[in-house]
Amino acid sequence: MCGIVGYIGNRDAYPILIKGLQRLEYRGYDSAGIALMSEGKLNVYKAKGKVADLIQFAEQKNINGNIGIAHTRWATHGEPNTVNAHPHYSQSEELAIIHNGIIENYAVLKQGLIENGYSFQSETDTEVLVQLIEFIKKTNQVDLSTAVQLALNQVIGAYAIAILEKNQPDVIVAARKGSPLVVGIGENEYFLASDATPIVEYTDKVVYIGEEEIVTLSRAKGMKIKTISNVEKTPEIKKLELTLTQLEKGGFPHFMLKEIFEQPKTLADSMRGRVNVDENNVVLSGFIDNKDKFVNAGRIIITACGTSWHAGLIGMYVIEEFARIPVEVEYSSEFRYRKPVIYPNDVVIAISQSGETADTLAAVELAKSQGAFIFGICNVVGSSIPRNSHSGSYTHVGPEIGVASTKAFTAQVTVLTMLALMIGKEKKTISEESYLNIVKELGTIPDKMKKLLEQNEMIAQFAKTFTYAQNFIYLGRGYNFPVALEGALKLKEISYIHAEGYPAAEMKHGPIALISQEMPVVVIAPSSGMYEKVVSNIQEIKARKGKIIAIVTEGDEVVKKLSDYCIEIPDTEECLAPLLATLPLQLMAYHIAVVKGCDVDQPRNLAKSVTVE
Repeated sequence: MCGIVGYIGNRDAYPILIKGLQRLEYRGYDSAGIALMSEGKLNVYKAKGKVADLIQFAEQKNINGNIGIAHTRWATHGEPNTVNAHPHYSQSEELAIIHNGIIENYAVLKQGLIENGYSFQSETDTEVLVQLIEFIKKTNQVDLSTAVQLALNQVIGAYAIAILEKNQPDVIVAARKGSPLVVGIGENEYFLASDATPIVEYTDKVVYIGEEEIVTLSRAKGMKIKTISNVEKTPEIKKLELTLTQLEKGGFPHFMLKEIFEQPKTLADSMRGRVNVDENNVVLSGFIDNKDKFVNAGRIIITACGTSWHAGLIGMYVIEEFARIPVEVEYSSEFRYRKPVIYPNDVVIAISQSGETADTLAAVELAKSQGAFIFGICNVVGSSIPRNSHSGSYTHVGPEIGVASTKAFTAQVTVLTMLALMIGKEKKTISEESYLNIVKELGTIPDKMKKLLEQNEMIAQFAKTFTYAQNFIYLGRGYNFPVALEGALKLKEISYIHAEGYPAAEMKHGPIALISQEMPVVVIAPSSGMYEKVVSNIQEIKARKGKIIAIVTEGDEVVKKLSDYCIEIPDTEECLAPLLATLPLQLMAYHIAVVKGCDVDQPRNLAKSVTVE
């Protein structure tokens, strides 16, 4: 969600902080701000809108200084405006804070501070936190780091914070719980950020701040880490596996289109060293080290949110087919609160692109506390979910900047397919012939994706026809029902057109009432699976004059004749069809949104990494 950037060193802080905020724009935000230490003053500048608005506002201000913090805000408490934007001063204006997360008991804390003479300028929970830190600091006559420690022991909620103090101009104090924070280490300088994207330009040495840890950064004294219970920690320096090139658009007009076209490569990267077509084998080290947990599992629970939940649904189909283990797919936001029944022989698979999704992380902690084995599937190395899992697999697709997930989805489906193959082989619940055929076919998917992407211009042309639409229906059966859900979500996210995905057979149980010549219906109808039944569903739509956009296997003439528009995908195994059928739906949503003039990479109200409830 919100983005945090900080710098302390000998360079000018302002350009580093601004560039860092621009790197974090993909996370989603509605206002931006910056605090700089300059000549004994603590200057705070902020603006509603984009980082560009902040730059314009700060043009005539004092932007000197070698120490600063900056923030992009995604509103939780209080409407998006300049007053509620971060950083927030304390009442004396001696402290300034930026914060990602939610302080759940802010109202109680605020009332106590009001009774002690504090007043508030904003509607935010963040201002409550900085006032609390100042109150504790002055009341107890302690330094900033200790005041933060004492304050956080009173806080209920999630946070990643960074604080400057006017009277301590050589220090940044930061802390985290349930929201990511990473420190980059340079030569006599430190970089602070929500994720590694603002840091990669300057250093490849990073320290991931752990849960309930406080880090103090000083040019004079270096970096010190302690927990909120006052236990000193030794920083663990890691090498950053990220390049600056991965963060650029590479000639594409939007990150989303770039990431759609990257999928042949990213899928190959995800399978590299795991799928060996020559030896007809799949290897996931996270499974090999814990195969007994999977083989003896009474049940597998997949927990995720949004696009990752749709990947989980495909995972349910493929695991149940190959491994013959019952699978449940849960929305993390519901699972964590509904007192689920969890057994010690359950395996819980947590899926998250960022590895920081708040609800999924909470679901992991709940399942772990009840004795389940946790297997994480994430993209971001060193993120919270992998660190809190017993084992897992990274998707290895590189940074995904576009808010609407594309390459992360296909990689998650691929990892789940590889996992299902390995469990099935170990349990002997998949035939040797099927196993070998699917392993071989997996190896062909990247090239088939390349061929499919050649239809981009054709999809762009017919997509213009549907910018008028107010509603879409997406239909699929079997493995392609989750693809329908994902296609509908992509359209909603970036074009703001209402869309719903349904199992094709369920259309006649209600949604068929919506069908008219004004209603576009996307039907995913590859020749594998329940093809004849899907053809019957298409006939029902055609009889009611619905506009049909069909995704079919190359050479299919039957559905093509019934459709108004048709996109052909290469033939493949039924379980792998979602990897191909998803791409034209991503392209269609993208091109409709572009023609409508929507902000494709940063859709309104959305954030890339949902680190708050």
